[in-house]
Amino acid sequence: MLRVTKLADYGIIVLTYFARNREAVWNARDIAQAIKLPLPVISKVLKLLSKEGLLKSQRGIKGGYSLALPPEEITVASIIRAVEGPIAMTECTYTAGECSLEPRCPVRTNWQMINYAIHSALEQITLVQMTQPLQCPTITLVPWSQSATKGLDYENC
Repeated sequence: MLRVTKLADYGIIVLTYFARNREAVWNARDIAQAIKLPLPVISKVLKLLSKEGLLKSQRGIKGGYSLALPPEEITVASIIRAVEGPIAMTECTYTAGECSLEPRCPVRTNWQMINYAIHSALEQITLVQMTQPLQCPTITLVPWSQSATKGLDYENC
């Protein structure tokens, strides 16, 4: 199954909290309480986001974390990369030579195309957009085989 990890999802949730409260400096405990996630998880996410330059940390009694970049410049792709590493559907879509089948793989270029499409889509969605959920009715989750024939109507959002 293809899905964003919980940790990457938490990274997006944490950064949307910062984007909604841009001017403030927040410590890990306050963030954990505000978004109702365990402090150790929040601490791990904050460290990863800081290491990749999405958050800046300030030491001291009034220290904490704040956005290092404007929310308009932070993409969902950059958040996922900060928390999980490179976005890659298969080994060969990120680093050449990782797979022994690579030289003769009949689907490698197809996977590269799929990876590029997903990566491009995630690069187009900014943190600002994530703070403003679509004004759509709730989408009922159904198995892909059922929803594939119906499609989703995003034009009325």
